[in-house]
Amino acid sequence: MNRTESTSTRDHAVSVIEQIRSGLISMSAAERRVADTVLQAPEHVMGISVTELASMAGTSVGSVIRFCQRVNLKGYQDLKFKLAKDMGTRVQPFATEVTEGDSAREVADKILRDAANAFNETARNLDGDALERMLVRIVSARRIVFAGIGTSAPLAADIAYRFATLGLDSTFSPDNHVQHVTARLLGPEDVCFAVSHTGSTVETLQVMRAAKEAGAATMAVTSFSSSPLTELCDEVIVAGSHEKAFRVEAMVSRSVHLAVLDSLYTSVALRYTSARAALELSSDIVTEHRI
Repeated sequence: MNRTESTSTRDHAVSVIEQIRSGLISMSAAERRVADTVLQAPEHVMGISVTELASMAGTSVGSVIRFCQRVNLKGYQDLKFKLAKDMGTRVQPFATEVTEGDSAREVADKILRDAANAFNETARNLDGDALERMLVRIVSARRIVFAGIGTSAPLAADIAYRFATLGLDSTFSPDNHVQHVTARLLGPEDVCFAVSHTGSTVETLQVMRAAKEAGAATMAVTSFSSSPLTELCDEVIVAGSHEKAFRVEAMVSRSVHLAVLDSLYTSVALRYTSARAALELSSDIVTEHRI
């Protein structure tokens, strides 16, 4: 066995908690504060954002990322994933209450109840003032560019298309490089709007930083009130389900985000003076594609 294979085998055998403890001696003071916070409350860290961990540790998001790299992790999400494995928490792509013995009907009931709770909580806590400010800026924007990666990309594509049917100059590209370049070419009369569950996706953050540097208004729909994305954006709507367990994806949150975007679309349709005529033209075109 060569050295690389030996190192790889050892890394897989050692828990992330042990990796952190063994690396303490080589960490900077800021990285050590992050390490101490993780070691003291690993279960809590599994359910918070990178910004929240940085705040708990009295340091910066950059220090959290450097800490992750110091212990041979790919990033903060990799830390949460490995903590979940260490704590014996099942990586859960479904609603937490679902179990292997549930019938199809029981699964449906639990999923729908989980979704209903998330929608009701969002309705109670939605920031109406932020929505109104978004609406005003979107209606008057010269151009609106949407950003989103992975499972957030279909939501960004959907709302960009629906805004376009209202006659707005609204676009989304599935290519992150195109998103990045387009954002940098925006100006003060434009809007860049991100959809992101965690608010910590590197590619989406790059796009939003570029838009901000260009002077465009920056907006987002996300699930966490404290994240690198919320720090970047002028206006943010926080909506989505609570992370009751570590999940691969947050499917309920995406449904809630779609509903929030739908409400924004409807408000724009009511407020934008040219929307009715544009909708009639769009409807005529769509009709041509139906039997």
